[in-house]
Amino acid sequence: MTDFAAIILAAGKGTRMKSDLHKVLHPIAGRAMLDHLMASVDTLGAARQVVVVGAGRDQIEAAVSGRAETCLQEPQLGTGHAVQQAEALLSGFDGDVLVLYGDVPFVRAGTMRAMLDRLHSDGAPAVVVLGFEPEDPLQYGRIIADDDGQIIKMVEYKDADEGERACHLCNSGLMAASAKDMFALLSRVQNDNAQGEYYLPDIVNIAIADGRRCEVVITDDPDEVAGINSRSELAGAEARWQAARREQAMADGATLKAPETVFFSYDTVLGRDVTVEPHVVFGPGVTVADGVHIKAYSHLEGASLATGVQVGPFARLRPGAVLEEGSFVGNFVEVKNATLGPGAKASHLTYLGDATVGANANIGAGTITCNYDGYFKYQTVIGERAFIGSNSALIAPVTIGADAIVAAGSAVSRDVGAGDLRMVRGEQLVKQGWADRFHDTMKKKKAAAKKGK
Repeated sequence: MTDFAAIILAAGKGTRMKSDLHKVLHPIAGRAMLDHLMASVDTLGAARQVVVVGAGRDQIEAAVSGRAETCLQEPQLGTGHAVQQAEALLSGFDGDVLVLYGDVPFVRAGTMRAMLDRLHSDGAPAVVVLGFEPEDPLQYGRIIADDDGQIIKMVEYKDADEGERACHLCNSGLMAASAKDMFALLSRVQNDNAQGEYYLPDIVNIAIADGRRCEVVITDDPDEVAGINSRSELAGAEARWQAARREQAMADGATLKAPETVFFSYDTVLGRDVTVEPHVVFGPGVTVADGVHIKAYSHLEGASLATGVQVGPFARLRPGAVLEEGSFVGNFVEVKNATLGPGAKASHLTYLGDATVGANANIGAGTITCNYDGYFKYQTVIGERAFIGSNSALIAPVTIGADAIVAAGSAVSRDVGAGDLRMVRGEQLVKQGWADRFHDTMKKKKAAAKKGK
């Protein structure tokens, strides 16, 4: 495949989204829709990526910094005018140009490749258009083409006659052409239409009028070219993505007890024989090895789980959580930037932050690592086979040695040696009979108060 440049149109205001965040930066499965699209472009090895910006340009420029160039469309005079803004940046570029839309995030890399490959097929088309065939073509522009995919005419719905409207082959707006042809054809597009705008599809009709061939590539999945313009459409895209990812997870060997309640992130990795119970949410950056069991109502983000790990129910794993083979995190346990060694367990009601827990250590209920003094974070190190009694506070920085025991209810601020017992409690004071005398006195006072009424 020859070198190609991707021009991604993202200059629109996105008013229907009603958001201070630019439309194309709204996330689906934990990733901005623009980043979904750019990731697909990256897999094809684009020589250049140019994002056309307008409203909210600062947000997009910051988001793509170091990954793509940007150019400004101001004023915004249509899709053809938007693509023209990239011409100066691509001056001297003699490869192909692929025009994409930032709010159409799920175009597959294979579809893009098919469009670019068609440019170099025997027909040598001047322009390749991506078409789709929805169940209801609504008011999409139509592509009138023959059985070989040669385009006869591109027509907007409002300009189409009844016969043309009966055609269900619709224009997605995505196009490919050589850079030379793309910008030469665009220079001839006129704006003599109701909107006074320069429309990108017009380059096809201009090329056809010149006697040149143009062709259509048809996607087999209309959802691939679905645009996202509102919160409702964003939710619909999320739902479709999640449904497909759940099916993929199960096809790859994971068990989802209630698939419709499990939510994945764009980069979630699941091994084989993983069991995921209902209402589990995977944020970005989670890797799960084979044979892991994640129980209901758990939330995981930025975590790594080794073979045989058990999590939950009602557990929270935050970024930097590493659970090594056979370790266990139970209900209402939160782990952040901490490693649990093989076989280590924290069964319930525990916070482990900025900590290293050795193999087969046991963390009792109610234990917390006090890792933050309001300015800096500090480490807690718990040795192998150590036993931390319930309701203990480990005040970092602190090290608990291997095989050590911390007695329940201790607040530990100094290191504990290997094999030592550390008990940090106030001395118990027992006053025999005091409670009985207290109850007798209070009962008499209460009775006297009632009698006085």
